Amino acid sequence: MNHNANVVTEQLTAAGRAIEHDSFAIIDAEAGPHAYSTDQWPVVRRMIHANADFEFNGLTDFHPQAVEAGLAAILKGGTPIVADVEMICVGLSASRLKHFGITPHHFISDADVIARAQAEDTTRAVQAMRKAHRQGLLDGAIVGIGNAPTALIEVVRLIKEAGARPALVIGMPVGFVSAAESKDLMAEVQDVPWIVIRGRKGGSTLVVAAIHALLGIAEARQRNAA
Repeated sequence: MNHNANVVTEQLTAAGRAIEHDSFAIIDAEAGPHAYSTDQWPVVRRMIHANADFEFNGLTDFHPQAVEAGLAAILKGGTPIVADVEMICVGLSASRLKHFGITPHHFISDADVIARAQAEDTTRAVQAMRKAHRQGLLDGAIVGIGNAPTALIEVVRLIKEAGARPALVIGMPVGFVSAAESKDLMAEVQDVPWIVIRGRKGGSTLVVAAIHALLGIAEARQRNAA
């Protein structure tokens, strides 16, 4: 293996690495010129790679400090990831997370979350974010939302009204009710960095892709600093 290449955040076989690198080269060629920075493009490219949809070249929007904030949180070590659904936690590479001491959390199916949602006539996703905040997990965390617009709306509320300060919010809920609006709300926030997909498109696989891209950039920086 090339000693200048990533080890932890790459495919484990030469064949797998070749396919992934070839895919990235095809995406670069077909995407053509774009407005993203050198650090932003690997995030967008991996999102395109996740579902072969070139519309993410343009729909993906970044807070000016988003990538640097995400990398700082990863390289610090021990940063929690708070997800709206279990699918994100399952989709993330356990070995890549372990390398950086990162633990993913989700509360969507917890009995107390379900009970509060029923009692207060809210969604489980809203109560899951409130539980994460009560436990002190949101501050300094990478928050990944791929399924529930109400979770993203609640995170914005917690930032504005309760002083929650995630390191980075990756807001990519998919859907037809409040999805586009929730991402527009997040993009109005200045105090907390964010990455969003404008419009209806999104999903947990895209949150996973964005986080994996950041982990790859973080490993390269870690290696170059060694």
